[in-house]
Amino acid sequence: MAGIVRQSKFRHVYCKPVKHESCISDVRITEITWDSLFCAVNPKFLAVINKGAGGPFQVIPLNKIGRIDKDYPFVDAHRAPCLEVAWSPFNDNVIASCSEDKSAKVWVIPERGLNRTINEPAVELVGHEKRVNTLAWHPTAQNILLTAGGENRLLLWNVGTGEALLEVAGHPDHIFSVAWNYDGSQFVTTCKDRKIRIIDSHSGDVLKEGLGPDSVKPQRAIFLKDGRVFTTGSSKRSERMWALRDPDDLSNPIASDELDTSNAVLYPLYDEDSGLMYITGKGDSNIRYFEINNEAPFVHFINVYSTSEPQRGLAFMPKRGVNSNENEMNRIYKVTTKGIVDVLQFFVPRKSDLYQADLYPDTRSTVPALTAEQFAEGQNAPPNLMAVNPEAAAVKPRIQIAKKANILASLPVQAPTAVSQPPQPSPARSEASDQLRSSPTLSETSDRRYTPSVPSSTPQRSPRIDDDMGIVRIERSERPASSASRQSVVSSRQEEAPTNPMVPKSSVQLRSRAERDDGGPMTSGQRRAAAELERIKRDQARTAIDDSAPECDYGGPNVRMSVAIPDSENALGAIFETLEKMKAVVRSQERRIRILEETIADARMANTWGL
Repeated sequence: MAGIVRQSKFRHVYCKPVKHESCISDVRITEITWDSLFCAVNPKFLAVINKGAGGPFQVIPLNKIGRIDKDYPFVDAHRAPCLEVAWSPFNDNVIASCSEDKSAKVWVIPERGLNRTINEPAVELVGHEKRVNTLAWHPTAQNILLTAGGENRLLLWNVGTGEALLEVAGHPDHIFSVAWNYDGSQFVTTCKDRKIRIIDSHSGDVLKEGLGPDSVKPQRAIFLKDGRVFTTGSSKRSERMWALRDPDDLSNPIASDELDTSNAVLYPLYDEDSGLMYITGKGDSNIRYFEINNEAPFVHFINVYSTSEPQRGLAFMPKRGVNSNENEMNRIYKVTTKGIVDVLQFFVPRKSDLYQADLYPDTRSTVPALTAEQFAEGQNAPPNLMAVNPEAAAVKPRIQIAKKANILASLPVQAPTAVSQPPQPSPARSEASDQLRSSPTLSETSDRRYTPSVPSSTPQRSPRIDDDMGIVRIERSERPASSASRQSVVSSRQEEAPTNPMVPKSSVQLRSRAERDDGGPMTSGQRRAAAELERIKRDQARTAIDDSAPECDYGGPNVRMSVAIPDSENALGAIFETLEKMKAVVRSQERRIRILEETIADARMANTWGL
């Protein structure tokens, strides 16, 4: 699978156009029939050749949005139609134009754009005998401009002085295009004689030449960063194609492919920093883009962007003008036949919001590597480079680390100890425990089991277990028949082995009626019923005693609340009966309170839901 899927960071480049609400509209682009892009762009301005008398073109700031008025200022450049415009690579306010009036002119645009129509150029270059077909700025030397005329001659100009440094003749027919190599030491031309020529920029000698496509239709050729030549053209059957060629053997392409059948001229737009190549043509409604590298088949198709509107003009933004914060690789300005300037942005999808340094190697800067005089002396130099986003490149990416408290470092060092022994109770605590065991307490007489406390590191209080908590103790012993024998039952309970007191009501063992009648333990309901029956009997007996007793002073204690403890051996039994009576009264009151709380809760719920 690794051999099928090509590994590349640009394999998923996609196009995202800007909405029309944020674009320029009502641009009156020229309608002349000439093989040119009619547009040029830099990080500040967009230049579009207009239709009108003479050869005007408009310079529009990129931050302008909306319609362009008819009286918008323009550059009244030439007396004949303007054929091509090109921005200086070292000054965003300098632009050159060529025309059918046999001249090329250089213009200086104000910093904030045009506020009036201008017609006075900074420099006028006159030297061609016929129309000036095309022009190109030198990539590394300042104020060096190359122009191609209809008389099949090339002139190399020093724009600063307005003089021609070099004249190149020898093309037998119409020159279609010119393009510089990476350092400006050579340039390549295409001609109507189907030949591709590589010419030395200092001497004008033809270094290499070879046959291009087998059609006389216009073709284009450009240099790649590594020195190879990329060409576009057509066959005799109007099949448009591209080809990648070695400069040492221009006649035999390294790789080529046919795209479609059309009469429109294909224009290659090349990004030398990433190796992306965009191929499109005037009148087309699609843009194909490829990646060119040194891996076979060398030119890799990525995708195609299609729209319903054909393009009339195109402009390719330099790398200094892209938005590197959004991983934008390239930007193309497309002027449609309706006068709308569509902004096509090409992005590389990345999940991170940080600056992606691997996508943006250093690009050409605005500082020239050579002056015009140095170039005239025969010097060559590679271009000066700069970061695409200098601020982001200078700041190192912050590595976010989630800092937490080191709990292990705060723990004390544990010294080696012997095998731990069970803790022994202190003498004072043992003596107090013995006294508690020997002295009779009220808990011994109640319905709770007494469990001696065992010394431990974290002593816990044993839970209170009685009928009021809804916890029923499973008893194995037979219930005593009378209250006189309860004292013996309490003492026998203390001698029994401790059991788990936390036994819920749901875990009561089910027994048959026969087993329960023969001496099995009673349930909690049966015990409560028996206690209520005994309470009724005691009330009846106490009422009979009160009726027969003489009247007494009511200022004393309440008879019902007083407890008479006779001196007899049944004293503990009487105390136990009194406690059972008090517990029964408390349970009845708790039951009534619970019923009232449930009634109030139901009433509130009914009022809440409107029931």
